[in-house]
Amino acid sequence: MFWNALLLALREIRRNVLRSILTILGIVIGVAAVIVMVTLGGGATAQVTQQVASLGSNLLVVSPGKRMGPGQNVGAAPFTLDDAEALRRDIPQLVAVAPMASKSMSVIYGNANWSTQITSSTNAFFEARNWKVKDGRLFTDSELRSGAATCVIGSTVRTKLFGSQNPLGSNIRLQSISCQVIGLLESKGQSSMGSDQDDVVVIPLRAFQRRIAGNQDVNLIQVSVRDGVSTTRVQQDIERLMRERRHLSAVDENNFNVMDMKEIATMLTSTTKVLTALLSAVAAVSLLVGGIGIMNIMLVSVTERTREIGIRLAIGAFEREVLMQFLVEAAVLSSLGGVVGIVLALVSSVLLASLLNVPFIFNAPIVAIAFAFSTATGLVFGYFPARKAAQLDPIEALRYE
Repeated sequence: MFWNALLLALREIRRNVLRSILTILGIVIGVAAVIVMVTLGGGATAQVTQQVASLGSNLLVVSPGKRMGPGQNVGAAPFTLDDAEALRRDIPQLVAVAPMASKSMSVIYGNANWSTQITSSTNAFFEARNWKVKDGRLFTDSELRSGAATCVIGSTVRTKLFGSQNPLGSNIRLQSISCQVIGLLESKGQSSMGSDQDDVVVIPLRAFQRRIAGNQDVNLIQVSVRDGVSTTRVQQDIERLMRERRHLSAVDENNFNVMDMKEIATMLTSTTKVLTALLSAVAAVSLLVGGIGIMNIMLVSVTERTREIGIRLAIGAFEREVLMQFLVEAAVLSSLGGVVGIVLALVSSVLLASLLNVPFIFNAPIVAIAFAFSTATGLVFGYFPARKAAQLDPIEALRYE
């Protein structure tokens, strides 16, 4: 019985091809929109997670002042090298402690110049950020102690100043300071905030303090926590130690901030997922519209085929057979719309992912759910016309003109 109903449904679809195409258009758009939204949302979430991970594994950032926002303590005292040494000495769960100071400056090589971020730190900076040297080397202990004018540059700075030329051994100028390039960092790309991580020049901290800043301030301390250790617990230990070193009483608020990069990742991915769910819900409305379109066309089809239904009932067809015939026809229409929508969605997702520079991640469950939902839409909205056809009085149907 099912196969007969399927053949009748296909025959009817072929008989009214244009009408069938217009009928399933709502289903096609709905399925395609839902899959595209979820796929791009999943790609964006993966990209944010990857970008935050590129900042460093289990990374905590200790900075003077309160967290950004209303009431920020702009006048908070900066850190010192002794603060960084205390963190390294008193908190054994840390694998790297990188005191930092930075400034935006112009760097010059020959006739080329480029405005970039000058970051000063120790070799612990590269360990905390999981940053490898592509060519050359890191700083030696003597260079770090003496504040030698050496630097390690990112790939963006290399491209802007040297093009395809090998920068190792060359001297670049940071204002009036001549600095020898000893290393080239591997490319990390954009951060989760959209900044170019490769647009950086790293010099020894003492060189920055003596020759550029003219003070002993440390503006930031980045620390990396051992794998398997709770960053929340370490964050509490850092806060307790820094409160002691900054002589804060029990009633005083922190005049520093310890930020876990995992918090940023969680916040950004949660936002992305909420937006994806919202857009997918809006797109799913198209499926509802498509279902209503199927119901309308099936009602028209029942009216057009009243005599055919009457003849079938008169020669012995059961009501359930007529019901099955129209239900299968509605299901076939919606399933065809689902298949076309899936193909259209996958092609569109690949193109849009490339255009938006987000990874394309095939989401098999959402494809299956969208197809099942499209078929269910046809069955639900096709039931009323099918039931109407099955309950026709054969005599009245035969009299219908």
